[in-house]
Amino acid sequence: MTAPIPSLTLNNGVAIPQLGYGTYKLPPQDTRDLVLAAFEAGYRHVDTAQMYRNERQVGEAVAASGVPRDELFVTSKLNNAFHAYDEAHAAFDRSLDDLGLDHLDLFLIHWPLPAVGRFLEAWRALEEIYRSGRTRAIGVSNFQPHHLRRILDEGTVVPAVNQVEVHPWFGNEEVRAFDADHGIVTEAWSPLGRGRVLDDPTIARLAADHGRTPAQVVLRWHVQRGDVVFPKSATPSRIAENAEVFDFELSGDDMAAVTGLDRAERTGSHPDTENRTDR
Repeated sequence: MTAPIPSLTLNNGVAIPQLGYGTYKLPPQDTRDLVLAAFEAGYRHVDTAQMYRNERQVGEAVAASGVPRDELFVTSKLNNAFHAYDEAHAAFDRSLDDLGLDHLDLFLIHWPLPAVGRFLEAWRALEEIYRSGRTRAIGVSNFQPHHLRRILDEGTVVPAVNQVEVHPWFGNEEVRAFDADHGIVTEAWSPLGRGRVLDDPTIARLAADHGRTPAQVVLRWHVQRGDVVFPKSATPSRIAENAEVFDFELSGDDMAAVTGLDRAERTGSHPDTENRTDR
């Protein structure tokens, strides 16, 4: 790595590395080695989920890495099937067992599931888990402002994080602004638009101007906007390349050019219509 990865401070004072390694859709049999490759490239933040089916292999990488546990930041997320209070508690315990850890750094509700209507029940369980010290922070994923308002109105802990889809073709500005107004850090999943934005002519031009790859330009845009970002790759050389975004800077005009690419184009489900509980 050419420069260290900076951290942001969550609303409870916990530091979170701004760049993490995402493990969505990583085959379990490949996960251990790829997470180790990320650690070797300088990452200290790894993001998994119960629904990814690779927590055990992430934990194996943590154990094999030789990196002190207090230098790593490990996130997991609650399976959609377990929003009921007791089930959320039991699911968290299984995550710790699968990961082989005595605590998480961050635990999230994966989706609000509005048709199920139990995310406040799940949040109450997360608040108790947080108070027990078994996770250093709690938050949500894929929550819209109207979902967050219910937590803010009826809960006792403000979410530390909201992990949502963000990339140049989908800036998700309303959610990011709401998060910022309430001291919630936005984390960007699908930060490269599942690779679709990398062929955008504006991105290609900026990459040529800076002598960087299109992915590095997009990741740098995320970083300068103040989000936590999780690029996912199954190629060790690209994992390392994605971390090399802290030794150059986009100008104000560059940033505006990338932000101006927003076409409100999601690559994933809308949080108001995602209600599957079978994963």
